[in-house]
Amino acid sequence: MKLLYSGDVGIAKGCMMSALSVAKASGLPLTVYLLTAKAEYHGREFTPIGEDFAERLEGALRRYNSESRVRLIDMTEAFLTNPPIANMASRFTPFCMLRLYADLSPEISGRVLYLDGDVICLRDPRALYETEMGVCEIMGVADRYGAMLFDGGVFRRSYLNSGVLLMDMEKIRESGLFVRAREMCGVKEMFMPDQTALNKLAVKGLLPRKYNEQGRERSDTVLRHFTTTLHLFPYPHSQTVKPWDKEKMHKILKNHRYDSLLCECEEILKGEFTV
Repeated sequence: MKLLYSGDVGIAKGCMMSALSVAKASGLPLTVYLLTAKAEYHGREFTPIGEDFAERLEGALRRYNSESRVRLIDMTEAFLTNPPIANMASRFTPFCMLRLYADLSPEISGRVLYLDGDVICLRDPRALYETEMGVCEIMGVADRYGAMLFDGGVFRRSYLNSGVLLMDMEKIRESGLFVRAREMCGVKEMFMPDQTALNKLAVKGLLPRKYNEQGRERSDTVLRHFTTTLHLFPYPHSQTVKPWDKEKMHKILKNHRYDSLLCECEEILKGEFTV
């Protein structure tokens, strides 16, 4: 199974939790691609993921399957040559958009499952990975809020959340999907840049909710995505809790399910790791 993550060193702990959860749930040999880069923009400095972290992650994954491997891919040159300039100052880190550069790395081929670093696997995801894609370039689950805001109707569910994406890299290269998405992010300012670009440009397919649960996990949840949620009580507010934030997980979500996973990751990352 091929997994893709993208970002700077800030995603390290989340990426390890996510990848290890897939390894535990599936037992399959994993090839994990880490797209990273180095950049500075408007005083914000983005530090790339280093080889030290990639080696630690690979060693951890091999506890569950000795054939697993991690490939660290530096996209600094590609990113700086063609940056998503219109969206560099968005509320999301620019390196969220690094996944749109995956087509530029020849070794990322075939079927790949992209995951955000705040996605945790609860059950074996191989049925998701083996889903028949037909003509689709990408497949995903409807975005919890975007499907209502951007689809033009409550009952339409075509606007996908991009935190979990099953991707056919060959179709993506043939159609130039990522090329066009990068161009769009470069010239058009958007609230959720690469997610919106992919929704507008891709030949896409809809997956069941269980493959990207953006609320409370259910009995059939395969992948839990810790997105920002909106709440009306006791007053209107947004709420963001990530699986590596143990205090908030316990206090706000009353959730202890991921304590052992977090503990394992913290042990692997114990002390500082070089970037």
